[in-house]
Amino acid sequence: MEEKLSDKLFNKKENGWEKIDTREKEAIFTFSNGYINFLNKSKTEREAIKSAKKIAEENGFRDIATYDSLKAGDKVYFINRDKSMYLAIIGEKKIEEGMHIIGSHVDSPRLDLKPNPLYEDSGFAYFKTHYYGGIKKYQWTTIPLSVHGVIVKANGEKIEVNIGEDDNDPIFTITDLLPHLAMDQMEKKLKNGISGEDLNLLIGSIPYNEEKETEKIKLNIMNILNQKYGMTEKDFLSSEIELVPAFKARSLGFDESMVASYGQDDRVCAYTSLIAMMHLENVKNTAVCILSDKEEIGSMGNTGMESHMFDYFISELLNKTGENRPNLLDKVFCYSKMLSSDVDAGYDPIYASVSEKNNSAFLGRGVGLNKYTGARGKSGASDANAEYVAWIRNLLEKNDIRYQISELGKVDIGGGGTIAYILADKGVDVIDCGVPVLSMHAPYEVTSKYDIYSAFKTYKAFWNE
Repeated sequence: MEEKLSDKLFNKKENGWEKIDTREKEAIFTFSNGYINFLNKSKTEREAIKSAKKIAEENGFRDIATYDSLKAGDKVYFINRDKSMYLAIIGEKKIEEGMHIIGSHVDSPRLDLKPNPLYEDSGFAYFKTHYYGGIKKYQWTTIPLSVHGVIVKANGEKIEVNIGEDDNDPIFTITDLLPHLAMDQMEKKLKNGISGEDLNLLIGSIPYNEEKETEKIKLNIMNILNQKYGMTEKDFLSSEIELVPAFKARSLGFDESMVASYGQDDRVCAYTSLIAMMHLENVKNTAVCILSDKEEIGSMGNTGMESHMFDYFISELLNKTGENRPNLLDKVFCYSKMLSSDVDAGYDPIYASVSEKNNSAFLGRGVGLNKYTGARGKSGASDANAEYVAWIRNLLEKNDIRYQISELGKVDIGGGGTIAYILADKGVDVIDCGVPVLSMHAPYEVTSKYDIYSAFKTYKAFWNE
């Protein structure tokens, strides 16, 4: 039968589920089960790196510090302050000829405790919080929250905290005003309905039996924490305690075609890229996987991509392969290719007014690529050149991987960014390539299992090229 002219010339945007067989569907669902398990164990950047280290070591990766020299096929990792991680498989070609890099981030929007968080008021004990990243503050009230993080005492002792995930644990919440008394609150703009200073976590109400003490409930809470962790109130000063939704990651829909979970921005790309690297053998170009921190607040700090820690890791690769010489690092970056593996805004028909439908990413249509991000007139964008976009297109099409190229909403509505520009500034060819998400930055985000598996296949194909 002769091919229709429209089939030959048009860019057909079809639902990927319609084109798969039973075997591939089973592979998609099996892969997604592993992803859901990862999400439930990895609700903070520290927990994600801990999970990633376990996965890497089970697949033959070793700390780069244990190697005096490196050769093709060696698998190494470097962990930066328990919050970010770089992994590499040494390729057959010299690193000087360029690396293939995939970079995601493992931090997500959340609430952090303030340095002096604990207080008592009118029969309740609370923790004061400071939100991290771009959130809609009203979404964080009246939901179950869990407490995760570390307490480091002045003597260096480190205590890990995880309360609210086990079914036998208590949970915590932030209260909101009842509708009957919320007339003034509901007259405010949505962004002002809940203030940052009102995001106070309710943590207790039983007083300690001490007649002369004025803050009996606070004392009771501190006594519980002291008995459980051996801590005093001063130990909050050197702690990193995060509040995250206590919701479990689950399959979504009667057909179980989607995943609902906190933290899919950007652990969906972190997991798919990490697992793709675990499936690699005999790569031509050295394969590098980045699991970065601090992307949600600008990638600053010594665990964010703006630091020189990644440069240090690549320099160590060059040192231990015996290639290094002055200024070689700059050349390596200029000859390298990268996928900035961050999520894309999925088209939501309920909120269609903010999207330009012809240039939106749809759930179930495959991995999403953004040639550029930024805001309005491409401000702050990393804009991939046409030659590199064509190279990526060829890679995806010859491997029969469904993809879509989109923008982040209508031109004048808003915008966003990733770590792409940071590597582009070093001279690397970069394009954003990730999974479309509904309800991005909310306590419960939604992705398609088809797109998750498409991302895994994309990252694996990129490294094998």
